[in-house]
Amino acid sequence: MGRDVRELGSAWTRYQRHAFHDPSPALAPWVERYWEARWDYAEPYRQKIVPYPNVHLSFGRGRADVNGVRSGYQLKVLEGRDHVFGVAFRPGCFRPFLGASVSTITDRVIPATEVFGPDLPTTLDVPTVDAFLLKHLPDDDPQVRQAVAAVALIAEDKAVTRVERLAGELGLSVRGLQRLFAEYVGIGPKWVIRRYRLHEVTARMAAGGAIDWAALAADLGYADQGHFIRDFKSMFGEPPTWYAQRYSR
Repeated sequence: MGRDVRELGSAWTRYQRHAFHDPSPALAPWVERYWEARWDYAEPYRQKIVPYPNVHLSFGRGRADVNGVRSGYQLKVLEGRDHVFGVAFRPGCFRPFLGASVSTITDRVIPATEVFGPDLPTTLDVPTVDAFLLKHLPDDDPQVRQAVAAVALIAEDKAVTRVERLAGELGLSVRGLQRLFAEYVGIGPKWVIRRYRLHEVTARMAAGGAIDWAALAADLGYADQGHFIRDFKSMFGEPPTWYAQRYSR
């Protein structure tokens, strides 16, 4: 079966528009960004959505949902003309809103009313959603700051490729680190490390140019290229050379 040409060579930009907005300063410790997606497809399109360790609050199609962290990619069918407005919470920040371990909603979607009550915003713009979330700001939780710092260290330090190293940097035991991630991030530290290292791969794809896959696998801490390809495929649903075609023009 041939590939849908609309997923190749950045062709999606002809059918979709994405916008990103910053939250207010008071929300910035909790919210990473607001995002909007608009699309117009005459024929249904299977959109691949790759995972990050963010919990999202999304408004669209007449409903509002809390989307837990996904452990793998998703395929969503986009059709017609539509619009979704979303809130990406910083990794590690959603537990005080949820009032339970974030791992309880991993790979799940729950109605937003279960977390925020029935009075959800109906106007979907930054000022309205910003004001709504400010009314729901939770109390300070020191472990939120610890979880945020742990994910930030993974994202910023390419040398962090093993859980043991991350635990040592943070002054935690491996088991303590795993408990922190389950409770506040919703997924394990090994997964988060792997996701951010693989982000470097997609960034290189988007930049264009030839990629030495064996050298890249070694740079990311993989023992061999085969292990790297298996990890990439499990996260993105296809091998890296196949995925790279989404960017090449």
